[in-house]
Amino acid sequence: MSAAARTAGPTDSPGATTEPRARFTDLLAAEWIKLWSLRSTRWGLGLGALIVIGLNVTAAKADYDLIPEMTAQQVAGSFWLRDAFSQNSYFLAMIGAGSFGALAVTGEYTTGLIRTTFAAVPARRSVVGAKLLVVSAVMLVVGAVVAAASFFASQAILSGRGGGWSFSHPGVPQAMAGSALIVPVSAVIGMGLGALIRHSATATVAVIVTLLMLPELFSGHTYAWVIDVEHALPRTAWTGLVDGIPGMWHGRYAEPVGEAWIVLAAWSLVSALTAVFVVDRRDL
Repeated sequence: MSAAARTAGPTDSPGATTEPRARFTDLLAAEWIKLWSLRSTRWGLGLGALIVIGLNVTAAKADYDLIPEMTAQQVAGSFWLRDAFSQNSYFLAMIGAGSFGALAVTGEYTTGLIRTTFAAVPARRSVVGAKLLVVSAVMLVVGAVVAAASFFASQAILSGRGGGWSFSHPGVPQAMAGSALIVPVSAVIGMGLGALIRHSATATVAVIVTLLMLPELFSGHTYAWVIDVEHALPRTAWTGLVDGIPGMWHGRYAEPVGEAWIVLAAWSLVSALTAVFVVDRRDL
């Protein structure tokens, strides 16, 4: 009997096709499309970036107006970098980025899209890994743009009256890198919390507590273990990178620069692993 004449088995029916397994690049493309298909993504990221930059420019303008009242020694010794990376603006950036990351996970659970996603691609870890990479990459670009724009705009304003620092000033590249990285780090932390909680509002509250309220709870104490806990938090790590300029703000409560980088890396890794393994092991 020829091959053409043999009886077709169950898997040989004329309409039967075998779907190829989704490649990781396909998952990246799918997550990219899902992210940018929402108009709120563009508006949210754009307006958020402008608000952070605007707050830093406003801080620089306030100090610019005060420079005529300062002595030359005060101008030379001022910590102009704080205008580029003001705490209020970056605390807002951390909350925004963390909430964005949380919603990137919880939004699919809220709409039920997560069931369709995992039905199409049962490899849950790969799906979450792709989401983590896409969100992290987008937020890294946003963080870098905001950090660069905030620094150069604020220092350009201050230089009009002899203030401000150049990019080559000791510690400035470190502060810019830390300010750029805290944005994707906050987003990944939000994704980890979103995977654990699966509820948008509650996850957003958890982001605020983790990124802003915990450092306040452990700040200002004299016990060594409390200081160690404070130094292990991402907000304190970012502060250490911005304030850790040679010759500036040294003391018992200052966080070493090397320790700050380790803290940011550890929070990113733990949060990413949490998101991947929690989603893989829990029912929908």
